[in-house]
Amino acid sequence: MNLVDSFSEFKAGKNIDRPTMVRVLEDVFRTLIKKKYLSDDNFDVIVNTQNGDLEMWRIRTIVPDGEVTDEMSQISASEAKRIDADYEVGDECYEQVSLEDFGRRSIMAARQTLISRIMDLEKDEVYKRYMDRVGEIVIGEVSQIMKKDLLIMDDATGHELTLPRLEMIKGDYYRKGDMVRAVIKKVDMKNNLPVIIISRTDSLFLEKLLEQEVPEIEDGLITIKRIVRIPGERAKVAVESYDDRIDPVGACVGMKGSRIHGIVRELRNENIDVINYTTNNALYIQRSLTPAKIATINFDEPNKKAAVYLKPDQVSLAIGKGGNNIKLASKLTGYEIDVYRDQLEEEIDDVDLEEFSDEIDEWVIDQLKSIGCDTARSVLNLSKDELLRRTDLEEETVDELLRILEEEFED
Repeated sequence: MNLVDSFSEFKAGKNIDRPTMVRVLEDVFRTLIKKKYLSDDNFDVIVNTQNGDLEMWRIRTIVPDGEVTDEMSQISASEAKRIDADYEVGDECYEQVSLEDFGRRSIMAARQTLISRIMDLEKDEVYKRYMDRVGEIVIGEVSQIMKKDLLIMDDATGHELTLPRLEMIKGDYYRKGDMVRAVIKKVDMKNNLPVIIISRTDSLFLEKLLEQEVPEIEDGLITIKRIVRIPGERAKVAVESYDDRIDPVGACVGMKGSRIHGIVRELRNENIDVINYTTNNALYIQRSLTPAKIATINFDEPNKKAAVYLKPDQVSLAIGKGGNNIKLASKLTGYEIDVYRDQLEEEIDDVDLEEFSDEIDEWVIDQLKSIGCDTARSVLNLSKDELLRRTDLEEETVDELLRILEEEFED
């Protein structure tokens, strides 16, 4: 009947294992039995695992006529013989129960229950399957574009994935039907529905892209120790090889950049610095500030701070566009890094800050000295953002300060 047909109908394409489906079907029929007979203690429900056919049997002990004390577990001899003439007192009587015995309304209610149970199973199955895939790269087609999210159809399974705009790289622009590559970041349950969140900004996405492009990483010959990113702008990747014959940086970049170029394009031209990991903190910081060349480093270990001294022409390289280079270097190494002009460098055509005491307040000069700036050019070598970050000066004060110092060298 329709209820059994529902088993095959909803089993198809749900990727739910057959034993689980059979167990659900059996539970649904036992619920039907309980509603009609108040108990299912003396019933057998048999579901054929091959074709989904169903049999229900009521089992009662045969007792002499007039001696039935429990109609649920006993049947009189005369009634039993109407089922099968060969039955004798003391035998167990097996009476087949058909679906029609339950009535149309009960059957329809049971069908709805079956549909609901199978859908719940499917949700659980999707949740478990994608939980096991967190960290994997998926490719899908944009199916719907909403204000805060893009809905992506997983190319492999057809399930719906969610790409929040906050997980998109600056410059990402998609239209319906476009293909998207991202990493499975997490799986949530919302309103009893699994929501698979994917990301293009997570560091894990860059890690998995590197694994796909660099066989030595997948083979375990090269280990990615740490990745930090400002998505779409810059990333730093620390790698290590346990095989002295393998250059981890060279392997990741590839011949003439062949391996890294594809990843850079995927990440909207994100600048990727690949460096050798080391436990030598001074060397690690030096490498992390690439492409700048460092003169000396002083450590404040208890506070995890590092004062880096560079030649004047290297300061802006160390800081990077928008301060991105130094931010990522600090995240990568775990040290709060501050850059200073190398005091040993003799600056030609420079002016001591004290010479500006008639135009610049003494407390402002003291603030600048506290970060290692004692001449006009040493201040001008730092960006406005860096000055604001490292001092307590207001933006208006910094603007006025820079104007005064720049005028000194205009001639």
